[in-house]
Amino acid sequence: MAKKRYYFKTIQKINRRYKDRLFRFVFHDKKDLLELYNAINGTDYKDTKELEINTLENVLYLGMKNDLSFLLCSSINLYEHQSTWNENMPLRGLFYFSDLYQRYLKKNGYRLTGIGKRLPLPFPRYVVFYNGTKEEPDQTQLLLSDSFLGQKKDETPSLECRVLVLNINHGHNQAVMERCPRLRDYSAFIEEIRRNLRKGMMLEDAVDQAMNTCIEQGILADILSKSKMEVRNMLLTEYDEKAEREYLRKEAIELGLEEGRAEGFKQGIEQGIEQGIQQGIEQGIEQGIEQGEDRALLLMKKLLESDRMEDLQRALRDRDYQKKLMKELNIL
Repeated sequence: MAKKRYYFKTIQKINRRYKDRLFRFVFHDKKDLLELYNAINGTDYKDTKELEINTLENVLYLGMKNDLSFLLCSSINLYEHQSTWNENMPLRGLFYFSDLYQRYLKKNGYRLTGIGKRLPLPFPRYVVFYNGTKEEPDQTQLLLSDSFLGQKKDETPSLECRVLVLNINHGHNQAVMERCPRLRDYSAFIEEIRRNLRKGMMLEDAVDQAMNTCIEQGILADILSKSKMEVRNMLLTEYDEKAEREYLRKEAIELGLEEGRAEGFKQGIEQGIEQGIQQGIEQGIEQGIEQGEDRALLLMKKLLESDRMEDLQRALRDRDYQKKLMKELNIL
């Protein structure tokens, strides 16, 4: 059976060479970056001259520029934005911090040989700002040691990297949002785009309307008014690279079928989530159809295609309602 794939409706050719990310763009100003740092750490630094941005400009990850790294007083900070949940961020941080510390030693004239005195190093802080569609708590800690094989009970590894993941989706981490209006506005802007996409808008229209709405409401108004086309290009580039897997994954998660494999249509959806980028939820549904539960899966497929998510969720809980929808859609 031929496998169908679904994509966001889009009419504009994506500018694939435009690789700066919106989060990085929003916080490129030292004043905003310092405000973000204060909001996370409960500090009150005011002098932007104390903040030294040291982002590795020549480092790429999955074709996108790294976000932000900076020195402030005695700390070295790495801030990353992620729109997909990634358990490997500690390993990524290990590589990144290694480069940052090497440059720090070189800049300060420190050498690892010829002296016995311990070298002073800035304290590392690694924060990931997550705004994907997978539901996650306000804060999560990821550890590099969780990836180590052969670790014995109560054994402490010689290497570690800790990542604080903050969920910055609308409605999460309200205290941080209140202390950093720029982050709150960024979250509201992304939510406005998603709201438009859920209405069935083309991606370009969803982005354009969200920008107009936010400008009217004073949300990121200074950035959106001055750099409208630049922001548009960033968003279209980012959404093009992950649109199908993220949007369909979100809908699947809302159905409460996140993990495991079961018979029939549940196995189809869960396999689609598990395989994610490689095959996507639609292939999972098709596989479920091939394995049985034809009528239930066909109903689900039709409801997904017509974006009837509320009906789909109710059908999963209510078998009588499921039969009613099958009759309505002529699924015999």
